[in-house]
Amino acid sequence: MYRKTLFRLLASLAILAILPGCGLIDEFYLPTAQDTAQELYEAGQFAMQERNYGDAAEFFTKLKDRYPFSPYALQAELALGDAYFLDRDYDEAVTAYKEFESLHPRSEHMPYVLYQIGVASTKRFNSIDRPQDNIIEALDYFYRLRQEYPGTEYAKNAPTYIKKCRRYLAEHELYVADFYWQDKQYGPAWKRYSYVVENFQDLPEMSAYADRMAEIAYFEYQKNKSETKRVKQHGSWKEWFDWL
Repeated sequence: MYRKTLFRLLASLAILAILPGCGLIDEFYLPTAQDTAQELYEAGQFAMQERNYGDAAEFFTKLKDRYPFSPYALQAELALGDAYFLDRDYDEAVTAYKEFESLHPRSEHMPYVLYQIGVASTKRFNSIDRPQDNIIEALDYFYRLRQEYPGTEYAKNAPTYIKKCRRYLAEHELYVADFYWQDKQYGPAWKRYSYVVENFQDLPEMSAYADRMAEIAYFEYQKNKSETKRVKQHGSWKEWFDWL
């Protein structure tokens, strides 16, 4: 009798010990349920509203990676660029928008995407003494926007940025020209000033300055050229005095 009671007690304890363990087994051995595409998109949108753009970018990235064929994937790809843009991570924003452009070239959102690439590229400007590749790229996208989608609101806003980009380019050219001038390299300076005169008539104050400096640089260039030629043919005055 004692043995039967002990056996029943041990069996009951074993069952009680196993039951809570089922949850532990599920936790360690069964896969965790993943968020759906809709849940990830809504979480990203909520993060955007809260201005947690880094979190939003993570949600949108997970969505497009896990559910590339979901109807929410296209929206997430576009929103990802916006998240980076609003977070002022313009390099990543341009990359995300360009990826959208390559995947959905006929999307109704293309005017917006082209505009955003142009704006983000403009905001990547550093200083006039650096190469202006980003500004040149921005201009290409703004010109393309005006040509391909002339009636959109984004095309109407493009001229403001076009003028800004062209000013950056003109300032860069004048910076280089002034550098050559100060270094007394009058030939290269004259060519750079002339380039501004020929290509930036829409910026009259810069064009006028470049025109004036181009004349002076050309005069100095020809004077030095003549002096170099005379010295080559007849020698310098110092050589004559040394001979005497």
